[in-house]
Amino acid sequence: MGPYALFSAILSLFFLATLASASTSDNIFNQAEISAVQPDENLKACSIDFKNQNYTALISQCKGPNYTPESCCKAFKQFACPFAKYINDFSTDCAYSLFYYINLYGHYPEGLFFNKCLDGPKGIDCSSVKQ
Repeated sequence: MGPYALFSAILSLFFLATLASASTSDNIFNQAEISAVQPDENLKACSIDFKNQNYTALISQCKGPNYTPESCCKAFKQFACPFAKYINDFSTDCAYSLFYYINLYGHYPEGLFFNKCLDGPKGIDCSSVKQ
């Protein structure tokens, strides 16, 4: 499986989790729902420890109940872009880990960042983000 296919597969898992939900759109991922979606076993472990990152800026800027793409995607990219080379490495589980911990710590609606903030099959485009 090529690198683009792996990344697409990972992103598809999050999309399918969103579509498979029989609940209303304002429900959030809980730990049990998130852990039910596992990355491909053939992926290398991510070298970034997303569990212990500081999510405060992202969580404080992207607040509900109306999660606007303007505020949430900007905050998401400010958080994620320093890790873009790892997240966009389709041979690792970094993208899975990133979304897992963002949703675990932020208690966001299902698919919020996946549906509103990703830039297609090549991953996260950070060319317009000031770092």
